[in-house]
Amino acid sequence: LLTESGGGLVQPGGSLTLSCTSSDRSFASEDMAWFRQSPGKEREFVADVNWSGGARYYADDVNGRFFISRDRQKNIVTLQMTNLKPDDTAVYYCNRNPPDGNPWGQGTQVTVSS
Repeated sequence: LLTESGGGLVQPGGSLTLSCTSSDRSFASEDMAWFRQSPGKEREFVADVNWSGGARYYADDVNGRFFISRDRQKNIVTLQMTNLKPDDTAVYYCNRNPPDGNPWGQGTQVTVSS
């Protein structure tokens, strides 16, 4: 079971930190990623961290603004988001990468608005 938290309402240029926890210890040895979905759009990739935490990949439109990290001991994956823009408004989800049919959590809503 994946549980996302940390979302909220923030003004443009603001910051938020999202967290993802799992009761499944096997995730600690898998690549994990954050995805997001805006109303009327397909879910899209945001950022990935490999199993060891030593490699990270970002979508072009968040590169340089978002930072993904993980704590394998605590089985937590974090997404630090800075310089947020209205286009970042979405429900954010975490999952293994690729998801391969793994169930999605409820996500956490991020709204960027003045």
